[in-house]
Amino acid sequence: MYVENIQNSPVANSALIRQSPLFSSLPGPLLNEMADHFRLVEWHKNQVIDPEILLSQFYFVLEGQLEFKRINPENGREISLDMLYQGDSFDVVTLLDGEIHNMVISPLSDLKLIALPIEMMRQWIWIYPELNKQFLPYLAQKIRDQENQLTNIALYDVSTRLSRIILKHLNKIHFYRGEQNNAHQDHLITGMSDEILARMVGSVRQVINKQLQNWKSKGILNKKRNQLIIHDLEALNKEAKKTQTFF
Repeated sequence: MYVENIQNSPVANSALIRQSPLFSSLPGPLLNEMADHFRLVEWHKNQVIDPEILLSQFYFVLEGQLEFKRINPENGREISLDMLYQGDSFDVVTLLDGEIHNMVISPLSDLKLIALPIEMMRQWIWIYPELNKQFLPYLAQKIRDQENQLTNIALYDVSTRLSRIILKHLNKIHFYRGEQNNAHQDHLITGMSDEILARMVGSVRQVINKQLQNWKSKGILNKKRNQLIIHDLEALNKEAKKTQTFF
């Protein structure tokens, strides 16, 4: 089990801290005042992370990809709670209620994170209206994402759920990279195995693989190991059955 020594970690500078949506719009003097409390830490792919660490530290992702998931100990079935990319903060639930979050923290790649004592983050949300103004919309988006995930699992078929998951994560990747969206170019998602996609969709690996192979035969995407290369965003948007398309 991984035990982190935050005190010996290097201090993060304000330029790195601004990569989080929670801190990106804060005034320079305020951010510089806060900066001494942030630390740079690293987790490694497949490292076992004790969720109790989230009782003392609030994190956001600087580089890499991270999954939160739940496992049924009786049958081994897994479901993904959230997938985090650059700029994403965690765990907002523990930040709000101070309770340990029953989940598995699964680094899908080597990670660079910025950590902050969670009590400090709680105080800042109350003290600084500039931070509170950023935090509330972020919290609302997290709640909306969870609502959409539950709705998709309950109301839609696998092809719709899978296409929505792929498009959602393409959007997140492009947003944090600041790339221009172009429906006519290929788009790459890495680190998405059939097992991970199945957990996110609420299905099983064999069903996900069959759907991906179907889309591959139609030229919508290509699949190479843990990579998805999207060739036809318009077709994927149609599969998602959205009135407002992605990108």
